[in-house]
Amino acid sequence: MKADSWSVGVGERAVSVALDRSANEDSPAFVMAHGAGGRMDDRGMRALAKLLSTRGLHVVRFNFPYAEARSRRPDPMPVLQACTAAVVASAKARINAARWLIGGRSMGGRAASMLAANGFACDALLLLAYPLHPAGAPTKLRDAHLPRVGVPTLCLNGTRDALCRRDLMDAVVARLPSTFSMHWLQSADHSFHVLKSSGRTDAAVLDEIGETVDDWVRGGLASGR
Repeated sequence: MKADSWSVGVGERAVSVALDRSANEDSPAFVMAHGAGGRMDDRGMRALAKLLSTRGLHVVRFNFPYAEARSRRPDPMPVLQACTAAVVASAKARINAARWLIGGRSMGGRAASMLAANGFACDALLLLAYPLHPAGAPTKLRDAHLPRVGVPTLCLNGTRDALCRRDLMDAVVARLPSTFSMHWLQSADHSFHVLKSSGRTDAAVLDEIGETVDDWVRGGLASGR
């Protein structure tokens, strides 16, 4: 099914937005931001949107301003957050969803988590490959705001993620509220890719993501927890 598309103003610029609808109009909506090196229509984002929309979420993808301009240099964090907020507001005018999730891949998920920590109105936070630290710099943790996130959160990272060392993330999660759920994808890297030698496939990882998100949405959001 072809995604609906439109544009949203962010300051003096405009960004592209696409909606992958769930078959159920009453489904929750997930505003999903891309990572630092990606775009709303890259292969990984399209695969996740297809997966999650078939699992019962309306998925809203969008470009950050720098990606819209085909620049490789990400916008400052305040711009990323403002863009996410503008897309949510625009999507709410088009989708009659009872519950709204924000989040996304890597940097996009981090921006959404900072919005949520600052009290932005949403029902839940879905983080895909959260970048706990820069690659090769495990002492530079990006966790200071996470204890202030007051909504149910699901975070999925691969055990081979160079931007999220497992022992460090487990120590962070131990200090977070019980509303923060961590799920580790065995053998997956930051792009959710697995080596052939692992005995797993990328398709199997995607299936695991879909099942985990589905269980979390049904178990937590549907009951209002």
